[in-house]
Amino acid sequence: MAILLYRLGRLSFRRRGRVLALWLLLLALLGGGAAAFSGPTTSKFSIPGTESQKALDALSREFPQAGGATGTIVVAAPEGGKLTPQAVAPVTGEAARVPGVLAAVDPFVSKAVSQDGRYALIQVQFTTGVDGITDAQREAFSKAGASVADLRVEHGGEIMRGVPEVGSTEVIGVGVAALVLVLTFGSLVAAGMTLLNALVGVAAGMAGLFALSSTVELTSTAPILALMLGLAVGIDYALFITSRYRTYVEDGMDGEEAAGRAAGTAGSAVVFAGATVVIALAGLAVAGVPFLTVMGLAAAATVALAVLVSLTLLPAVLGFAGVRVLPRKQRNLDRTSGVASAEAHGGAGTGFGFRWGRVVARLRVPLLLVGVIGLGALALPLQDMRLALPDASTEAEGSPNREAYDLTTRGFGEGFNGRLIAVVSGDTPEATAAAAAAAAGLITKTDGVLAVAPPQKNERGTTALLAVIPETGPTDAATEDTVNAIRDRVESVRGASVALTGATAVGIDVSEKLAHALPVYLLLVVGLSVLLLMLVFRSILVPVKAALGFLLTIGATFGITVAIFQQGRLADLVGLDTPGPLVSFLPILLIGILFGLAMDYEVFLVSRMREDFVHGSDARESVVSGVGHNARVVSAAAIIMTAVFGGFVLMHDPVIKSIGFALAVGVLVDAFVVRMTLVPAVMHLLGRAAWWLPRPVDRILPDLDIEGERLQQEIPVQRPAAELTKV
Repeated sequence: MAILLYRLGRLSFRRRGRVLALWLLLLALLGGGAAAFSGPTTSKFSIPGTESQKALDALSREFPQAGGATGTIVVAAPEGGKLTPQAVAPVTGEAARVPGVLAAVDPFVSKAVSQDGRYALIQVQFTTGVDGITDAQREAFSKAGASVADLRVEHGGEIMRGVPEVGSTEVIGVGVAALVLVLTFGSLVAAGMTLLNALVGVAAGMAGLFALSSTVELTSTAPILALMLGLAVGIDYALFITSRYRTYVEDGMDGEEAAGRAAGTAGSAVVFAGATVVIALAGLAVAGVPFLTVMGLAAAATVALAVLVSLTLLPAVLGFAGVRVLPRKQRNLDRTSGVASAEAHGGAGTGFGFRWGRVVARLRVPLLLVGVIGLGALALPLQDMRLALPDASTEAEGSPNREAYDLTTRGFGEGFNGRLIAVVSGDTPEATAAAAAAAAGLITKTDGVLAVAPPQKNERGTTALLAVIPETGPTDAATEDTVNAIRDRVESVRGASVALTGATAVGIDVSEKLAHALPVYLLLVVGLSVLLLMLVFRSILVPVKAALGFLLTIGATFGITVAIFQQGRLADLVGLDTPGPLVSFLPILLIGILFGLAMDYEVFLVSRMREDFVHGSDARESVVSGVGHNARVVSAAAIIMTAVFGGFVLMHDPVIKSIGFALAVGVLVDAFVVRMTLVPAVMHLLGRAAWWLPRPVDRILPDLDIEGERLQQEIPVQRPAAELTKV
């Protein structure tokens, strides 16, 4: 693979004009496709085959007028006052006249008025599902009741659920990344080129994603996740290849040869690292959750594009940049003697990375103990982790949905925000009516149920709906117990089927399915890491050490995230208004992404250790060399990734905020604690045994040549005194 990438790098450098033109053409085509075929994203989270989803599917067939989106208007009288039918009627009438509304139910008819008479709930039923609601309809709904001056009117429900959008906060992360690149390279050209390379990959990925959005159902978080990952890995991959390119130039190679060597060595590591991210993200399909599969594939495609851009467009841009990728003071030095390289690095083995590598070698046992115990302590909150789909209770304070949620809670209790729907389906109207009466009686006697409304029947009378109000809120652990208790009780109903659904039940089913899939996926990812690293490093203990380090990263990251986002500790630091359960797909998503990123740093650090070891260095010096040569670049890459992910913490949406925070913390923990400290400490303890591989296994495994050893043997390094291309 190294030889193939070497030739690709040289070709891209030599034919840089054509390569650049091809990428610009591809961007134009994808951009045109996005403009022509872009479709809406969805905020639905559902899993086919669950009881709640089956009930919703049955409703769309048998009771279509009850299968559309719903909205809730909360009306409150001034303190000390009471609502009257005449005062509320204008609000109900305006809601009924909103385009696409099937019905707006008078709260005095449905008895949705609080005991003190101060609060009322107007239920609004739309003809289409939530994804069919237009912005104009949503705007008209939010203005219903605006003519009533002396009442407080708040608008909530599923149609008012906030949709996260990319905003200016992400620019902060990109700005920090640009600053780190300038400090790392000492060259504005090299920093700008690296950043531009990543942005091209992200633009292509996002355009392609939106071009497919009209035919593939994308959740609202999928494009943001793809943007988040595409930016982070795109900058990192370009950083690694550019750094290696500069090293070769400083060693006296001409531009084309340096580009080829960089693509063949660092590029090989980028291909492997990118492949692990892609495989881990595509592996999210094992959970059997369609929306999660789409999210994983969307992000995987963006990462794959980032790899392709780094291997083709980056060498071409390096050709255009010429000597300007180097700091100004190094551009005119005589690099053929190797003096420039020594000056650039401050002398062999004297940089911070080498000093840190020797510190780890000397204090390997204390550092290992402190690191493992510390990460274990950070993971302790993990045992209290709760998962749920997001609801209005955790939306940003001041948002319409949050205001409606809080006002409903104040007037009626939290349970009215998490109403359940029991769907009773029979073959005849008589059987359905009898089953509905029996189910209502059983549900009413269930602990945790506040009230059960009279049944609503479809035109044929074969399907009936029972609105169930729990005592607790949608994401409360007690509500989950109530849902399970109701399902157990109604199993005894004969003559018709009874299924429990509603947004709360859907959320519980999705969370349960993902919780069951999590151990399987974690086992798959850990097993995959052991196998892939065994192929790369031809070792047994190195992959096992990498997998155990990954588990420490995951545990500490989950623990910190639970402590802040669920338990509310230091929540103000991340701008979190209300703590609550973690979004149910965060753990499995986090495992997939952090696995790929952890393997990135593992490959970049340990491949240099192995490279020096196979070339004759002893085990200790090869570890110090691996840390010394890569510490600067890995540190810069980790800071860049943290900055990019951290930019999303500033968004108001709590789901995106939690994902960005968890990824930022995970990268920091993995790069600086696990890979830069624990990994070399363990490698020093293992010594030569780290590279042991049974001979039968050695003969079976293919040689991937990540370090470019075969490239060095077949195409020895030539250092002509040729000058870099100047433009």
